Amino acid sequence: MEKITVIVPCYNEEETIPLFITEIEKVYDSMHEKYDIDMEYLFVNDGSKDRTAEVLEEYAAKNPRVSYIRFSRNFGKEAAMYAGLDNSDADYTVIIDADLQDPPELIEEMYRILKTEPEYDCVASRRYTRTGEPPIRSWFAKRFYSLMAKISKTEIVDGARDFRMMSRQMVDAIMSLSECNRFSKGIFSWVGFETKWLAFENRERAGGQTKWSFWGLLIYAIDGVVAFSTAPLAVSSIIGIIFCILSFIGVCFIFIRALIFGDKVEGWPSLACIMCFIAGIQLFCNGISGIYLSKTYTEAKRRPQYIAKKIHRGTLKDKKDEE
Repeated sequence: MEKITVIVPCYNEEETIPLFITEIEKVYDSMHEKYDIDMEYLFVNDGSKDRTAEVLEEYAAKNPRVSYIRFSRNFGKEAAMYAGLDNSDADYTVIIDADLQDPPELIEEMYRILKTEPEYDCVASRRYTRTGEPPIRSWFAKRFYSLMAKISKTEIVDGARDFRMMSRQMVDAIMSLSECNRFSKGIFSWVGFETKWLAFENRERAGGQTKWSFWGLLIYAIDGVVAFSTAPLAVSSIIGIIFCILSFIGVCFIFIRALIFGDKVEGWPSLACIMCFIAGIQLFCNGISGIYLSKTYTEAKRRPQYIAKKIHRGTLKDKKDEE
């Protein structure tokens, strides 16, 4: 009997967890009847401030398929996904959000594809519409995917979600990458393996509020660029070379003008503006270098991706250990 572990990162999701479990139970009932599989729902509580922990404990007490990992504090969604993969020993592993923006019913189709089309090791999902999303966020998201396509050798599909099903081999490959600065969308692509994409229409959250602010998404995008491209460093170097050339041309112009027309002390306001502009460019380039340096510093410390305060595995896990 094959096993599927469904990893569900959670941060303040007390409203959506009951709704999610209701929907995923329907998927389990259908798949268990058709394919005779076991399924585990592994919730990763990422330092939630609401009653997420209590809700998970209540469901775990009455449902043997519910397991959970409770972090000691908020480590972020990337750490939550890593923890789920780190604790998954299933034949197939699914990552899905608890807010039901990712349709759980696609899990059955993903499993069918992996079983009937052995050339694939992963079935991933992507949104082909962004209905209901703020227009400015949609615009910046499209620009991000377009930028990544140009500056990175790692393919990141426009509208790609973390929602996917992966084979055991692919999960092991992902876990072999122990880097601290994780950008999973890039990692999923970097490890290779054949991936089939399933498109679906964007859905609204089933409850609660989104945890992603515009600023948080911007920082996440910067992390993705830094993790899978060194192009910003090259750009800063090119900018430095261009300004050196312009400075040399400017010196030559001033020298020749002084020889022909004499040295006149004028134009200091424009000179001050130019100096401020160049100083801003220098700080911008230093900032790019600083980001890469800070990521290197973080990696060098080798701190753990997460610290688990409590890990509860359902009776399905216990039975497998006894066997």
